[in-house]
Amino acid sequence: MADPRGFLKVTERELPPKRPVPVRLMDYREINTTMDRQAFIEQAGRCMDCGIPFCHQGCPLGNYIPEWNDAMWRDELERAVGLLHSTNNFPEFTGRACPAPCENACVLGINQPAVTIKNIEVTIVDRGFEEGLITPFVAERISGRRVAVVGSGPAGLAAAQQLTRAGHTVVVYERDDRVGGLLRYGIPDFKLEKHHIDRRLAQMRAEGTRFRTGVEIGVDISWDDLHDRFDAIVVCTGALAPRDLPLPGRDLPGVEFAMDYLVPVNRQQAGDEVEIIDAAGKDVIIIGGGDTGSDCLGTALRQQANSVTTLAIGKRPPVERPADGPWPTTPRVFEVSTSHEEGGERTFLASTVEFLSDDAGALRALSVAETGFVDGRRVPLPGTEQEIPADLVLIALGFTGPETAQLADWGLAVERGSFARARDYSTDVPGVYVAGDAGRGQSLIVWAIAEGRAAAAEVDAYLMGSTLLPKPVTPTEAALSV
Repeated sequence: MADPRGFLKVTERELPPKRPVPVRLMDYREINTTMDRQAFIEQAGRCMDCGIPFCHQGCPLGNYIPEWNDAMWRDELERAVGLLHSTNNFPEFTGRACPAPCENACVLGINQPAVTIKNIEVTIVDRGFEEGLITPFVAERISGRRVAVVGSGPAGLAAAQQLTRAGHTVVVYERDDRVGGLLRYGIPDFKLEKHHIDRRLAQMRAEGTRFRTGVEIGVDISWDDLHDRFDAIVVCTGALAPRDLPLPGRDLPGVEFAMDYLVPVNRQQAGDEVEIIDAAGKDVIIIGGGDTGSDCLGTALRQQANSVTTLAIGKRPPVERPADGPWPTTPRVFEVSTSHEEGGERTFLASTVEFLSDDAGALRALSVAETGFVDGRRVPLPGTEQEIPADLVLIALGFTGPETAQLADWGLAVERGSFARARDYSTDVPGVYVAGDAGRGQSLIVWAIAEGRAAAAEVDAYLMGSTLLPKPVTPTEAALSV
């Protein structure tokens, strides 16, 4: 364990300072700066000898959090890097883009601010790269088996790296022009600069993983041909079908899905000459108060929008953990993201009624009513409507599931909007497995990596009869096994 009295000596939770808001709004670089070394060691030392580390329960990857906190408190970086990567292929991604359910489950969080697990995690991996401790792991033998991974988001990349290290020949197919899925094009640079992805891909290529970009399976290569060429297929296509808001005026120009707004901006930051949706000088409304809505807010503010208003249909959550969200569960509380710190207005209990146009047919406003609760349903209350000026409306209501039509026609069963699979991630089509959001629906990056790792172990066992790859036992799987 770390300092036995650390949580008694250092009671304050401290994170790295952020760049000043006026400065960071001038670019798309990451917001956090580095932390003083001694302060970081003290924060790692706050990790307790808690007997049962519930942070394991909160993390689908089962990260060895107390162990690598102890290693960093003792300044044993190499040990920390090894412990971190033993359960997580990409801690530089989770350390930046994961909402840290482990911190909600931290035992210290019962009566003090939780340990800064997420920041310690990302510091370990960044320092590990800087000091040359993270190198390619090349398999000692080649199995002669070929595996296709369709989709290069976190689930696909995790499955590919694990299977490559098991000695299989792995080819990752990505329909976009660059590898990374929504890591690449869905998350703005101010949350995840893309050189972190490129750095990890260089390691994977050196290990032997092959990448084919600009190839859409079902269009450029049929699913039957892919099935014939490879001994196994892992489908990691994500859950990219956006949730729509079919109300009067939805077809007006200026009413856009969030990803249709974010993706071109990410491409622009990568140096591509693309047409973007520019919020400069506009009154922007974001429908949806989650992470995607926050990303839209930060992007619109960097584009110098005239105003940005975020609408949430539900009540404003409490600031403190509520009674119906007890420790160690993840509570629904009022969160202030880095984008919310930068500006914009947030409105709760706001139900969109209609998108309004001017005489020329252009979007001019949103008709919004107060949300009421009738028979357990959220409905707009008649007589409470008001108009909010809008030149651009971004629908950020999440995703309904994967794009299923093609694979359903090929033979994969669809269940509750996602691809059906057994507990070992296999489908009804022999040798075809499904991992990540394609099978579980829209979820967290940490779940995608955990499922990619678990599916890789099952594929390895299918191909070889047994496996030495670790099988993460997620909280859900553990509950099902009781």
